[in-house]
Amino acid sequence: MSLLIKNGRVITATDDYQADILVQGEKIVAIGKDLPAHDAEIIDASGLLVMPGGIDPHVHLDMPFMGTFSSDTHETGTRAALHGGTTTVIDFVLQKQGHSLREALDEWNSRASGTAVGDYSFHMAVTDFNPDTKAEIKTMVEQEGITSFKTFMAYKGALMIDDRQMTDLMQEVRQQGGMVTVHATNGDVIDYLVAKHVAEGKTSPLYHYLSQPEVTEAEASARFTDLANYTGCPGYIVHMTCEGALNAVRNATRRNQKVYVETCIQYLLLDASKYDQGFESAKWVMSPPLREAKDQETLWAGINQGLVNIVATDHCPFMWEQKLMGKDNFAKIPNGHPAIENRMELLFSEGVNKNRISLNKYVEVACTNPAKIFGMFPKKGTIAIGSDADIILFDPKEQHTISAATHHMNVDYSAYEGWPLTGRVKTVLLRGKVAVDKGECLVPKGYGQFIKRNKVSGKI
Repeated sequence: MSLLIKNGRVITATDDYQADILVQGEKIVAIGKDLPAHDAEIIDASGLLVMPGGIDPHVHLDMPFMGTFSSDTHETGTRAALHGGTTTVIDFVLQKQGHSLREALDEWNSRASGTAVGDYSFHMAVTDFNPDTKAEIKTMVEQEGITSFKTFMAYKGALMIDDRQMTDLMQEVRQQGGMVTVHATNGDVIDYLVAKHVAEGKTSPLYHYLSQPEVTEAEASARFTDLANYTGCPGYIVHMTCEGALNAVRNATRRNQKVYVETCIQYLLLDASKYDQGFESAKWVMSPPLREAKDQETLWAGINQGLVNIVATDHCPFMWEQKLMGKDNFAKIPNGHPAIENRMELLFSEGVNKNRISLNKYVEVACTNPAKIFGMFPKKGTIAIGSDADIILFDPKEQHTISAATHHMNVDYSAYEGWPLTGRVKTVLLRGKVAVDKGECLVPKGYGQFIKRNKVSGKI
C-alpha cells in the first residue's frame, strides 16, 4: 500500500519547502512537486507542517526504582509518545550489582519485545564495571546494536561508578566504537546534604532541591568532560539543567573538544518555584532538580549556540500514590515526572512560537540530532528518500490545553496541568503506517520495533 502526503510544508533540520511525499511500504520513496497519485492513498496536508517523527533519547519505562516501578510500560509509554509526535524512544537498561549486562538486557527485552507500540532502542547503564562487564562491551556494540553506555556519578551503592571505573570504561567503549553518557552530579556532596537536612528534620520536597545545588552538577560535568578528553571517548551529558554545567562544556571547546549535551523540556520551562507548594511539589521531584530562571535563559541560548544538542524528557512517571512514599521524607520520593507525550508540542509552542528557536532548530534538537548522535541517521530523524517514513503532520495554529484528563500517559496527574499550547500533532506515520490520526492510535501493541544502532562517529 502506498501513501501520498500532498500539499504540506516540509520542515527538516536544514530545509523548509512545499512538496508531496510518496511512501511505499515503510520507506519514503519520492519527494517532489505534484507527484502522481496512481493507486496511493492520499493524505491532504494543506496548512500543516510535515516533519520527521520525534526521537526522545531519554526515557525510563517500567523502570525499577526505590522499591517500585515507573508507571508507564513500554506499551503505554510508546503509545503516549506516538500521540505526542515521538515515533522512537531510547530506554535505559539498568545493570544490577553482581549481574551481567546480558542479564539486564534479557530482562528489558522481556518487557519491551512484543509490547512496544512505537519504535525503541536501548542505552546500557553500567553500574558494576569489572573485567567481566568490560568483556561484554564489544558484544553489546557489534551484535546487539547498543552503542551508548550510561554511567552515574551519583547514587552510591546502587548505580554509581567511581572515576577509576569510569576511565577504564571510557577506554574500552572508545575502542569498540561507542559513547559514554553520564548523569553528572556529585553523589558524595549530595548524599552529605541529604543526610544533613534529614537529620535537621527538614524533610519537605524543597530540601530535595536544596540538597542538589548547582555546584554539584557543574563540578561533575567538568570532571566527566576532562575524563572524556583524556581518554578520547565520545561523551554525552544527559539532562543538563544549569549555567555552571554548560560552562564546563563551553570551556572544553577552548581545547577543541566536543561533548554532546542534552537538556529536557522541564528545565527549559519550569523553575525551582515549583518547590514552594508543600508536598504538592513532589510532582516535580526529579534529579537533577528544577533550577532558576537564569539557567533557563542559558539553556535556550545554548541550543542556539550549538552547545545544547538535544531536548529530551527523562520521562519517568510515578502515580501520586507512589510519590506519597516520601510524604514524611523527601529522600523517599520516587524521582521523575511525566513528559513523553508533551515534549514536541511544548517545545514548538514555547520555543518556535515565542521566537526562542527556529523551525529548523526545532527539528534538529527534537528529531535529527538524536538520530545522528545515537547512530540511527538517516534511517530515522529526517525526511529523505530511503528514510523510514516516520512523519508527523502538525497544525501550527491549533490551540489546546494539557491535562491529565486527556493525556495518554499512565499517570494520574500532569506536570503541566492547564498549560496552554499553540500547535498540535494531528497525524503520525510510523514506518509508513498511519499510527495516530484524529486522536486515535491505529497500530496495535507490539507494532514497535527494536532499532539496532550504528557505531558512534563522534560528529553531527
